[in-house]
Amino acid sequence: MRIFVRTESKFRNVFAGVMATALLFSLTGPHGAGASETDKVVPWTHAISMHGSPALKPGQPFPYANPDAAKGGTITLGVQGTFDSLNSFIVQGGWTSARGMRERQFGNNILESLLVRSYAEPFSLYGLIAQRVRMPDSREWIEFELNPDAKFSDGTPVTVDDIIFSLEIIRDKGRPPYRNWYAAIVEKQVTAPNRLKLVFENGDNRELPLLIALAPIFSKKHTDAENFDKSSLTPPVGTGPYTFKTIEPGRLVVYEKNPDYWAKDLPVKAGFDNFDEIRIEYFRDETTLQEAFKKGLVNALQFRDPARWKTGFDFPAAQNGDVIKQAIPRGVPAAMQGIAFNTRRDQFADRSVRKALRMLFDFEWVNRNLFYGLYTRTAGYWDNSDLSSIGRPASDREKELLAPFPEAVDPDVMAGTWRPADADGSGRDRKVLRAALDEFKKGGYSLKDRKLVSEATGEQLSFEILAKNEDEEKLALAYVRTLELLGIEVAVRSVDPSQFEDRRTKRDFDMVFNTWWASLSPGAEQYGRWSSKAADTEGSFNFVGAKEPAIDALIDQIVAARSREDFVDAVRAFDRVLISGAYAVPLYHVSDDWVAHWKQVVPPEHHSLYGHEFDTWWSASAN
Repeated sequence: MRIFVRTESKFRNVFAGVMATALLFSLTGPHGAGASETDKVVPWTHAISMHGSPALKPGQPFPYANPDAAKGGTITLGVQGTFDSLNSFIVQGGWTSARGMRERQFGNNILESLLVRSYAEPFSLYGLIAQRVRMPDSREWIEFELNPDAKFSDGTPVTVDDIIFSLEIIRDKGRPPYRNWYAAIVEKQVTAPNRLKLVFENGDNRELPLLIALAPIFSKKHTDAENFDKSSLTPPVGTGPYTFKTIEPGRLVVYEKNPDYWAKDLPVKAGFDNFDEIRIEYFRDETTLQEAFKKGLVNALQFRDPARWKTGFDFPAAQNGDVIKQAIPRGVPAAMQGIAFNTRRDQFADRSVRKALRMLFDFEWVNRNLFYGLYTRTAGYWDNSDLSSIGRPASDREKELLAPFPEAVDPDVMAGTWRPADADGSGRDRKVLRAALDEFKKGGYSLKDRKLVSEATGEQLSFEILAKNEDEEKLALAYVRTLELLGIEVAVRSVDPSQFEDRRTKRDFDMVFNTWWASLSPGAEQYGRWSSKAADTEGSFNFVGAKEPAIDALIDQIVAARSREDFVDAVRAFDRVLISGAYAVPLYHVSDDWVAHWKQVVPPEHHSLYGHEFDTWWSASAN
């Protein structure tokens, strides 16, 4: 079709009409004449949820924060480790970035997202930078309407351009899994000056819109896009309640309250961000950190070592009540702590070998002699929840999901009868040693001259366990005592935390301590932890190198589940495949957060499902 225009004035009139129509459509978007009927009927809302409906109505604060909390004062927190970066979203800084910029326990102090998560629910998000949101049931797209008051810490407004920039910079230069999530956006439509619609290829990954809504938002003006993928100590400019006051690499970071924080009066921020200053100090080892806490140099501290929790409060401040111990119940699945196998190594390529090694961890001995009997043995990846397969026979739907992969799940795991080896606590239980030796034979190993050797090569089974602190080293040595009884040669190597993370990221280890954190709403993050693609991707969380078609297929089922029933069945089937794959030696867990604090800081009466969050605490001396 060709349009002929006879005069310049007519051309101007036609051009003006075309531009006006285009502008009208771009501003009205799905409400305009060109929008689909589906777009028109999708309502705007204050919150969205992975399954079901959000629990809170508009204007309601989060139930685990105290809206009447006092404002002011300082809190000093301590961590064991170091830092050399201020960007946790790239490969170089992913494991050695300063704490507290954006995380659940220490707060989203610098960087925020379009929506904010309520940790009182499995997976619900509420308006923050975006004051309203909408998405269809198909989840093929999601649209955000920005809050006109949203500002960066320098006072400049947050624009749709900043949102697009943030999504694209991490897509192009971020580390997995973030890069993969944001790459799934196939179209970005500016539907109004303060609205952005993100379109996906399809709605198969039903969690994807929620993950996109949690993307960190950077200032385009203040971000060095060219060097974004390089580790840097240049403070990012965010929309959060704090700005950087002090940065001493590897030793200290101090956050200072922004008095002009744009969101301080929003309901979702009621009871949060109560301190004028947050200090996070770094300590090279756990013992030094503990001593700093005893001296009052650190105000609050989470304890993970039962020995320290049981016996470490004999100092005067704890005895006279100035220091308070608090066991905070958690309502989420237990984290899977384990010693992970690098299946890329030849000695761990055979599943039978990994199963045998898994059997040789004497939990009863370790719990009694090292941990005062305070721990519970971990079995699967979602213990203490209805997502766990432990003790439950596979449902018909699970069997249907697993049918294409008949070798992926062991019969006892399918039946729900499998449990970790139950040793007698002697550290040398003969029945367990015999059973492990039988499993080693399936993997081609036999005992000769008191050495466990490969029948194919004649080489002794040997490997190294990598640890990053004295607690892990102590546990590894206890494990080695039993391994040596079967003629296995094991070295334990302790390195500082930064070297530990570097070696783990580069897959330069045989076995390594790792924690797989669990939630009530596992989803697309499992691709980064377990998928075949992630196994070969630098910076991913697939440390073990799992490459199992059943894993890939079940993650697809988890993220595509439309009902709670289908979701639970998919996660349980996934749990069975991970357990049967024997990718780690499962260790132990507790159902509470162990936190101690000096009386100068006050926790809220109620806590989230995930335990403590220091950004809901306040100063006892503040007004």
